[in-house]
Amino acid sequence: MSVQATGRLGLRWTLRNATCPVLNLRTILGSDNVRQRGFMTCRLLCSTHNQTSTLHQHTDLSQYQLQPGRELSIRALLDMGFTDTQADQLLEAATKGRGGQSEHASSTLMALFVLGLNPSSVLKVLEKCPELFYVKGTQLQQRMDNLRRLGLLEGSLQRVVSHYPQILTLPLKRVNTVARFLREKCAFTVQQATDIFRDSPAVVQDDLGQLEYKFQYAYFRMGVKQAEMVKSKLFRVTLEEVRCRHSFLERRGLYQTPDKKGQTLIVNPKLKDILAVAEETYLADIAMATQEEFEVFQKLMTREWQEDEDNDEEEERDMGADSDDEEEDEDEEDMKSGYRQRRKR
Repeated sequence: MSVQATGRLGLRWTLRNATCPVLNLRTILGSDNVRQRGFMTCRLLCSTHNQTSTLHQHTDLSQYQLQPGRELSIRALLDMGFTDTQADQLLEAATKGRGGQSEHASSTLMALFVLGLNPSSVLKVLEKCPELFYVKGTQLQQRMDNLRRLGLLEGSLQRVVSHYPQILTLPLKRVNTVARFLREKCAFTVQQATDIFRDSPAVVQDDLGQLEYKFQYAYFRMGVKQAEMVKSKLFRVTLEEVRCRHSFLERRGLYQTPDKKGQTLIVNPKLKDILAVAEETYLADIAMATQEEFEVFQKLMTREWQEDEDNDEEEERDMGADSDDEEEDEDEEDMKSGYRQRRKR
């Protein structure tokens, strides 16, 4: 008997004695992708023990083969480990969009279970992002594999998908473009870019122009380096909030832009103490101001920024003909030049 045949017999015996809510033997052994087959098998075997207690109250899923294109039913969802209430909620979510149940609904469930999510987590993910019902299972698997290549390994990947499942609705090209943008335009390291994806996954849908301006504002205007940006979770916060909190401190003499040597006459608060706290904490501990003072300042700044944006747009139209011919020798000078042209006074 060949090694391959022996391996298949061993795998059949193992799977026959395992309780799994995700895959059947045909799905694994029929895969043409050896790497994917190995990953799915490993994930299947490693997750069996953790899910046994939940599944004992349901029918053995070897009696129900979850196949792409097969319509979901209450019975099928119960067999997968969902409770009666969860099954009703999931079936409602699967059928209320785009004129009925998607033909990809079962493969979507399969991909999320393979990822290692339990029935409760799967339900929350699909309630947050019902668009996933309309994504092919193969596409979901490709997008998950791509996120792993970007550094989101087991544990981190599950947390990202649970927190921001919309990331799986985006094409690979978009996600990879943002990752490359963070590394090349913003000079983050590979690990720092991974940390940004893990802590602020919504960054993948941000406008790249606004993303670049937010980075340049923190880097040049506030004198903050990349490591501190990552630690403070800068990209979770809107550009308007970053500018408003920083400008409020600056107007009150509590923040100073570092000089060319990175020095200031006062000790600036850390970026995480400015952004990664509730507004009440920021006002009481950092700005030492009242809520009323901050609200008045916000209104004044909104009006001021709107006027500056109108002026900047007019200047950019005037400078547009010449801007394409300008080149800088250094990467940092490129960023600084772009920031100065777009800077809001």
